[in-house]
Amino acid sequence: MPPGTAGAPGAQAPAPGVLLLHGLMGHAGHWAPAVRRLTGGHRIVALDQRGHGASEKPAAGPFTREAYVADAAAVVEQLGLGPVTLVGHSMGALTAWQLAAERPDLVRALVICDMRASALGAASQRAWQDWFRGWPAPFPSLEAVHRWFGDEDPWVESPNPARGAFFAEVMAEHPDGWRPVFDPEQMLTSRETWVHDAHWDSLAQVRCPTLVVRGLDGELGRAEAQEMVRVLPHGAYAEIPDAGHLLHYTHPEAWSEAVEPFLNGVLTP
Repeated sequence: MPPGTAGAPGAQAPAPGVLLLHGLMGHAGHWAPAVRRLTGGHRIVALDQRGHGASEKPAAGPFTREAYVADAAAVVEQLGLGPVTLVGHSMGALTAWQLAAERPDLVRALVICDMRASALGAASQRAWQDWFRGWPAPFPSLEAVHRWFGDEDPWVESPNPARGAFFAEVMAEHPDGWRPVFDPEQMLTSRETWVHDAHWDSLAQVRCPTLVVRGLDGELGRAEAQEMVRVLPHGAYAEIPDAGHLLHYTHPEAWSEAVEPFLNGVLTP
């Protein structure tokens, strides 16, 4: 082994790898408020998944589960992150646990943030189609983006400035106004590949330590989250009071306090 590598006498071991996978419509930067609060020597990498952020958005896709999982595996292997701790939010959490189930050799531990294992069904997909079609895009300004997603969107139950900020981060200016950096039709295609199915079987195949984190007002209910922990061979549970689905973005300090003890436990030799 060449001098200076991890296995050489006296050499410092490389920092344990952590790969962050955002949810549908998200981007890598949405993790920044939370991970900057983490301490310890983690090597943290956040990925713009296909169709999202600055990554490629091929018209023909594919935007299948297999493609998303393969992309995450390729990042782990090409950057030498393995065995990695995968931290996923929403759709990114599903990608994370499917990778952990399929490639246990690559994954040390797993954090699942507000993602259900149950099928959501056709009605849910139709609701999302209607929601996208109701966007008043292009938006005339970033202020209009903040205002619509934070207050005027029919899906908002009460004013939520953090939600407006979340969506403002994934908008880009065009000659006619501000539009999302992603293609809404590609987002629907991505969602179509997992929304109709339950994912309990793949969850049960995850053998590494796993933390299931939910926001008290998020999309993952407490009963289902605790059943997920029961199904996982090495599951643990945490919840963040007052947080909704975007828990890591809206409550970064509380998220870090919930996740860091788990990370430090699984990453300490």
